Amino acid sequence: MTTRLLARALVALFALCFAAPQAAHAQTGGFSTPASHAAIMDADTGLMLFCQNCEAPMPPASMSKIMTMLIVAEALDGGRITEDTRFTISERAWRHGAVSDGSHMFLELNSQVRVGDLIRGAIIVSGNDACVALAEGIAGSEEAFVVTMNQRAQELGLRSARFRNVTGVPDPDHVISAADLARLTRILITQHPQFYRLYSERTFTFNNRTQQNRNPLLGSFGGADGVKTGHTNVSGYGLVGSAVLDGKRRIVVFNGMPSMAARASEADRLMRAAFFDFTTANLFGENATVAEADVFLGSRRTVPLVTHEPIILGLPRSALVGISAHVVYQGPLPAPIAAGDEIAQLVVEGPGFPRRTFPLYAGRKIGKANPFARAGAALADMFGGS
Repeated sequence: MTTRLLARALVALFALCFAAPQAAHAQTGGFSTPASHAAIMDADTGLMLFCQNCEAPMPPASMSKIMTMLIVAEALDGGRITEDTRFTISERAWRHGAVSDGSHMFLELNSQVRVGDLIRGAIIVSGNDACVALAEGIAGSEEAFVVTMNQRAQELGLRSARFRNVTGVPDPDHVISAADLARLTRILITQHPQFYRLYSERTFTFNNRTQQNRNPLLGSFGGADGVKTGHTNVSGYGLVGSAVLDGKRRIVVFNGMPSMAARASEADRLMRAAFFDFTTANLFGENATVAEADVFLGSRRTVPLVTHEPIILGLPRSALVGISAHVVYQGPLPAPIAAGDEIAQLVVEGPGFPRRTFPLYAGRKIGKANPFARAGAALADMFGGS
């Protein structure tokens, strides 16, 4: 096994250690949260910067309404409904409001309500009645709408997601992980930016009743613009939050807090940590040359080792000190080598950061050496040359 130190990667990481605050799962670097499940994501790259039990399925309560609203946003974009479309409020939707203790927007039985109002009722005041009315109006029934939710979740790669209703009311089979909630939120923000803007609205008035947005980050953390709270006796108090600071967006997800006050405090702490305790390190871009590998009996003595995709790390700032990078390959590499062959790995490791490996590929085709060169190499081996 031949190992080569990678100076360029080390220089890039060293420079980041002294950069002003601007981050695979990242090592926590000693950071933790009292939440039972938590994730911090860099929205620009999709990298998970912090993960505490974040891939384990959990009861999401009303945070699962983000999936409900993604389906509604897709129906709007597809032209199947408009904000001026009107849906009739069924007894089932009405009972999720008037005769329940859950969040609702005070829909009246058999009334005709604009989709635009139902959307705001679902997003801003977390109305269970609004979610059921939208599901029935779009898919014919809540059950049919839930089938679409589960299909889309699998299509989007949200492997932990299993939805049983559109509201998040307790059901032992209604689960999703904190990491998948972060991924889902990123999809909603990036693919439906106009729709997402509704999550920053602070109040909603319907039928002469004004209700407040329950997101504690709005107005308390500069740059916060969404997204959704959740609470049941089973799940505890949770939140999906997102904010933009200095042009960077972060998404935080956590669940299992004991009170509304604890949720508000932890939301602020986790969002601050997202921007100031974690960072991203861009080591190499797409198709970048990382190093050269030695070739045995080839038409060239070395072959460039290149990336196929950008190599970006998400990590705690504290882990930047002492981190190292090196290239590992079995060498010298025998010719011939086809361009694009995976022939080496970039290894990044250090205190407070788990060992990460990234594939490296042959940057060009290398043929066999000519017969005279091969004969010379054979003689050198025979007589102990080097």
